[in-house]
Amino acid sequence: MTHRRAWLRNASVTTVSAAALVALAAPADAAADTVPARTPVAATAAAADVDYATWQQDCRAVMDQALPYLKQRIAAATPGEKQAVVLDVDNTALETDFGFSFPQPANKPVLDVARYAQEHGVSLFFVTARPGIISLPTEYNLEHDGYEVSGLYVRGLFDLFKNVGAYKAAQRVSIENKGYTIIANIGNSATDLSGGHAEKTFKLPDYDGQLS
Repeated sequence: MTHRRAWLRNASVTTVSAAALVALAAPADAAADTVPARTPVAATAAAADVDYATWQQDCRAVMDQALPYLKQRIAAATPGEKQAVVLDVDNTALETDFGFSFPQPANKPVLDVARYAQEHGVSLFFVTARPGIISLPTEYNLEHDGYEVSGLYVRGLFDLFKNVGAYKAAQRVSIENKGYTIIANIGNSATDLSGGHAEKTFKLPDYDGQLS
């Protein structure tokens, strides 16, 4: 794992800069297909309209509902059941719209819940609308922040022309086809959660699309 992390880190540095990572990620998880892609400057302006402390408080309120559910559901696992939690990346697992840095910081309320899940045998899968060109730096970023990545699903070239909600639902089907039961799906956009294939969903705030 140490060699793999080092390789991912080196690949991320040589493949894309932190600025390029944010620039590509910001439009990728837009709330609807018809919303124009935002530049990094526009994304920052939108985030500036949302108070960071309020966002964290609102995220914590949702995760305060998720954690008791997960504790109960994990304890009720049937023999041989492979449990999984699916998470969106931008402004769900990571603080994408709040400043420029690489690695991007984890969204702490979500990380706290994810850590409980992974420490109790639950696999974490990340389904994002980010393009495949930044798959390696995204995976490195998530693992650097403390997430144990069992799988990362990014959009290929042809996926860029598909409905985001349908694309993400199809990835959850793929996870189920590997024998996993998706006990929770966490995201901040309707497209993260639509289409079923999760026992329970948790919607983080995006403030009517102000956050990507």
